[in-house]
Amino acid sequence: MGIVLPYAIVLIKTDVGTERDVLKKLMNVEGVVEAYEVYGMYDIVAKIFADSYEKLRETVMKDIRSIKEIQETTTMIVVETVKK
Repeated sequence: MGIVLPYAIVLIKTDVGTERDVLKKLMNVEGVVEAYEVYGMYDIVAKIFADSYEKLRETVMKDIRSIKEIQETTTMIVVETVKK
């Protein structure tokens, strides 16, 4: 098994009607590899990778949370991955 980079799933609540704009902005953030508009408690789910946990934190705190249309984030750092 190879080295696995730190990554996280970020749950995002946005201002009403700004979901698509936020998706576009997220895809310009270094480390964001996937982002989905979803229904439910959150508006967007994003998957981010980084070289270190410090860089992961920086990406969430400085790059993602600075997008003005984002109201709230919940970050879940992945500790283990199982694939079929």
